[in-house]
Amino acid sequence: MATLLALWPAFGGHWVEVWYLNGLRPRLRGGRRAQVAARMGLWFAAGIAIAFAMRLTSAAAGLQPLRWLAWRVGGAAFIGIELAAHLVLQMRGLPSFYNGRG
Repeated sequence: MATLLALWPAFGGHWVEVWYLNGLRPRLRGGRRAQVAARMGLWFAAGIAIAFAMRLTSAAAGLQPLRWLAWRVGGAAFIGIELAAHLVLQMRGLPSFYNGRG
């Protein structure tokens, strides 16, 4: 069950990034600031949705609901997860949030 719950931010985060890169980013105007604001907003909203999905999954499995996983925590935690993942990409010299290429 822990693996299933951990897959929500991992697999869900992957699809959030794919949608941002292929769907939202090409439509943004205003340069880097608009991209950063849109990405942070998307990450926060996705974090809320993923936290809700994790809560539903744990309840459906008959586990104690993840009460600590409030919407604010989910949104902020997902931003932290994404920033950490992009930091690894940055350290490897790959396109990332930090260098504006990813």
